[in-house]
Amino acid sequence: MELVEKFSISMPPDMARELRASVETGEFTSTSEAVRFALRTWQRLRREDADRVAAIRERIRKSIDDPRPNLSAQEVDSALAALFARAEGAGGHAAS
Repeated sequence: MELVEKFSISMPPDMARELRASVETGEFTSTSEAVRFALRTWQRLRREDADRVAAIRERIRKSIDDPRPNLSAQEVDSALAALFARAEGAGGHAAS
């Protein structure tokens, strides 16, 4: 049998009402089950956030390590202007 640890927590009345209501409606069999579900959801969100941050850091690292030369602000403006012009020429602009 898995060991359990007991906690005493405080929460605002509105959260306590929602917690009790989730048990009363049968969504959860106990307040402990509902709190464990909330904690598992929190753990999953933290893992997903950590994965996103790791992916962003990896993209930044790859960008920094990219051997291609950097573009000047003027080169970026010119490239964007050309893209917008092609989009407008292809009917990609909104009607006025």
